[in-house]
Amino acid sequence: MSRMSYREAVRLALREEMTRDSRVFIIGEDVGKFGGAMAVTKGLFDEFGARRVVDTPISESAIVGAALGAALTGLLPVAEIMFVDFSGVCMDQIINQVAKVRYMLGGQVQVPLVIRTQGGAGKGYAAQHSQSLEAFFCHVPGLIVVMPSTPRDARGLLKSAIREPNPVLYIEHKVLYNTEGEVPEAEELIPLGRAEIKRPGTDVTITAHSMQVLKALEAAETLAKDHRIEAEVVDLRTVAPLDEETILASVRKTGRLVCVEEGYQNNGVGAEVISRVVAKAFDSLDAEPLRVAFPNSPIPFAKSLENALLPNPKKIVEAVLKITR
Repeated sequence: MSRMSYREAVRLALREEMTRDSRVFIIGEDVGKFGGAMAVTKGLFDEFGARRVVDTPISESAIVGAALGAALTGLLPVAEIMFVDFSGVCMDQIINQVAKVRYMLGGQVQVPLVIRTQGGAGKGYAAQHSQSLEAFFCHVPGLIVVMPSTPRDARGLLKSAIREPNPVLYIEHKVLYNTEGEVPEAEELIPLGRAEIKRPGTDVTITAHSMQVLKALEAAETLAKDHRIEAEVVDLRTVAPLDEETILASVRKTGRLVCVEEGYQNNGVGAEVISRVVAKAFDSLDAEPLRVAFPNSPIPFAKSLENALLPNPKKIVEAVLKITR
């Protein structure tokens, strides 16, 4: 095992896949000499050259459109959208083209396209650069939506995404880039669509993804230490499709559910998780399922206000106590 940052793990996955298959290339704004807005692609331009690390104009529609064309003609593009907030600029390409072209052509083509982007708050980037918009894309048939929380998952899931014959939206979190963790030295492919139990427990299930997995784990430690409540933390990892089997098995064991996410509460991932649990494991529930999410408000620039509205371990603990006391 090697210890590395989340950023380094994403870069390692890109380097490994570009070395393994000459069809893999990166395309996006400032991904070349500059090394990417989040420094993820730093060094790859010098290693693989301008034909495989392609700088583009400031046009998300052009980036995704070009990547789609490349995927349809046999290449394996990894397109970078600098902030997930900017996906609105290329929503037609993603929703009406990327997600649907295989269906529209009767399955005669594959779309091995990865769209890498980053989202989330915590850096004071304000309302247009801090959102968690994964629920938008979970609503669209034809898209796989991946949100890793650890360096190990970041590497293993990205490698699987690049090898996937269908389009994958791979969303990183801006606050996770400097976090560190163990990553296997040997190649590891983590299957898409499979959750992982990051902490076993018997009293309550906490589902989370991306940055909020770390918050959920911190809350679980507080619950165990201060309240003798053993929380099971389920990292969704892939939010579309959801790993129903793992979620339902956990809830059937614990009887309680708290869903944590950084996205807006309205129509969010947590709402979908609760809906499926109520439909398929209602008799196992001993209390109402609860959500901890960002309120339905634009994300403030002021650090104090941003922190006040974001989910955090204290809010998660309070939600768990509400349904366990």
